[in-house]
Amino acid sequence: MKFKSITIAFSAILALSLGSCKEQLANINKNPNEAENPQPDYLLTGAIKNTADTYWGTTNNMNSSLLFIQHWAKIQYTDPDRYIFTNNDLQELWNNGYTKGITNLNKVISIADAQGNTNYRGVAKVLRSWIFSLLTDAYGDIPYSQAIQINDYINPVYDTQRNVYLGILNDLKSAQLDLNVNGKAIAGDILYSGSISGWKKFANSLRLRIALRIADREPEISKTVLAEIAAEGTGYISTQAETARLVYSSSPNQNPISNLFDTRDDYRISKTIVDRLRSLNDPRLPVFSSPTKDATALTYVGVANGLLTGDAANLGLTKTSKPGAYFLAPTAPAVIISYAEVLFDRAEAAARGFTTEDAAALYKQAVTESLRQYSIAEGDISTYTQSAAVQYDASDFRKSIGNQKWIALFGQGLEAFAEWRRLDYPVLNPAVAGTLNGQLPVRFIYPGTEQSLNGANYKAAVAHQGTDVLTTKLWFDVK
Repeated sequence: MKFKSITIAFSAILALSLGSCKEQLANINKNPNEAENPQPDYLLTGAIKNTADTYWGTTNNMNSSLLFIQHWAKIQYTDPDRYIFTNNDLQELWNNGYTKGITNLNKVISIADAQGNTNYRGVAKVLRSWIFSLLTDAYGDIPYSQAIQINDYINPVYDTQRNVYLGILNDLKSAQLDLNVNGKAIAGDILYSGSISGWKKFANSLRLRIALRIADREPEISKTVLAEIAAEGTGYISTQAETARLVYSSSPNQNPISNLFDTRDDYRISKTIVDRLRSLNDPRLPVFSSPTKDATALTYVGVANGLLTGDAANLGLTKTSKPGAYFLAPTAPAVIISYAEVLFDRAEAAARGFTTEDAAALYKQAVTESLRQYSIAEGDISTYTQSAAVQYDASDFRKSIGNQKWIALFGQGLEAFAEWRRLDYPVLNPAVAGTLNGQLPVRFIYPGTEQSLNGANYKAAVAHQGTDVLTTKLWFDVK
């Protein structure tokens, strides 16, 4: 795979004085090692790889969101599991999202316009929309409208979360029009190998996700979006093969989780999800969890979230379970949107009355496809989906979908964190020795560099949204 990207430093741009002219900015920020005429395929590959690594990697996944939603836990260096963060600890998503993702994709769009290749433009818009959604899901109000025009704005304003989501929906609608299965070919596509029909389904599936993200605030807009998708006719991700995911290869391009476990041993599977899977007789338990190195009575032993370092260490590295071998493999995929997730989303849309589909049937199919995602035997799938504890409850779709979706999103920390806040299931207890006065985190705090480099706009965002702490609820998080 070709991993070359433009590395225009977003924070460095903000640090320059407002009095500097744009010609000076362009010269100052030239990278002597980058191509004068970057190719869209290189930029596209780099944007996909860098964003997948950021999404699936340590800072935003293993060391934060996977802990918050109690898929994983810490057995050493437990501060993150106790919600102890500085304003420098959660900046990677912000920095990489803007510098290695959005900046490069903006360049792809400008090259696509120059070359008359609308498919590059459409693909870049879809990926850029995904990155913006990750950023606003995590932080809330973010630079959006002026970040699209980063060369024109040294200190971009923060758009409200509502306007960011609506902007993303418009961008995805525009991307759908750009994507043409009979149009020019694209290269550098390490998600769908140049299949424009795959990108069209990805665009619609992401649009469905965002429509539900705002459904508690703007149900009529959500319903209109789904009607537009139905009228467009391309459809959603509809098979396992169409799942949006980056499949890694061997080192140095291995899965970030595999890379971390090559040298570290401070993460374990959370007791919360182990207990839930065991109570349901869920056949995914041996997929999500590794057997303990030393023989134990239960074989799969989770660690309670947020223990003090000494208490966690006393449990023993060899008597507690790492995540499963599936997730530790170098080639394990970074899943962006799975077929199962799309089915859960369609089930919820139906339950809300946004569509006329059968919510119960879609829910059962979603659970089934989540199990198939991990090659669970069909007989075990049938037994599981027929169990009373897994049956769909039409009187409380949030509980049924929320509990099963939380399991299905195992490993996708950022997405699971967003859906847990939106659906309010499962009901999670705060970390044992948590530092938030009995509360759980509901957002990321802004990078500290924003206070010094974009201070006026940072302060305006905080004044609008609320105090810049982990416990300030975001606009989409209604309950």
